[in-house]
Amino acid sequence: MYIIFEGIDGAGKSTQIEIIKKWLEDNGLEVETLVEPTDSEIGVLIRKILKRPDAATDRMQKVLGLLFAADRMLIMDKLEDDKKIFLSDRSFISSLAYQEPQDWIGSLNKYVKKPDLVLLLDVDIKNSALRFSGEDEFENKEFLTKVRDNYLDIIKEFNHEIINANNGINKVSSDVKKAIASKVGLCRDCIE
Repeated sequence: MYIIFEGIDGAGKSTQIEIIKKWLEDNGLEVETLVEPTDSEIGVLIRKILKRPDAATDRMQKVLGLLFAADRMLIMDKLEDDKKIFLSDRSFISSLAYQEPQDWIGSLNKYVKKPDLVLLLDVDIKNSALRFSGEDEFENKEFLTKVRDNYLDIIKEFNHEIINANNGINKVSSDVKKAIASKVGLCRDCIE
């Protein structure tokens, strides 16, 4: 199973993936986590570009779209392991939400594996701003408002759950567990 955690910066994706990974493993399931960009040479280059002052320009957005698609292709073979549950911190859906034009980004990613479930951790921009690092050009309120709106539109195309990430960590985790439980063969009503 391929489960993707999406959301704007500061939504709590990494925190929830860590919690859910432990929960699934405690329930006897084999889990592997993924993060985009990866730690490949391409992923390292992406992280470097994201910190540049010109990262948000139209030209650099197209470069990033190409690089993210290439980086993503490096993990596709791994996703063929049907004995594991893969929890991914971002996916091609992030590229659709963050980069433009969407039709071009979609064509770049037409060969990537589609998710079994997308969890959109939806957080208010104000709460997001309290959580993110401020390390790149994309962590500003105006840009994140646009990206959040994009996510809410894009997510409709996938098997998805929208999780209110403005709640505390435990409530968010409980909501995520409920969204995942039946999909992985666990009791949905047994979650605290």
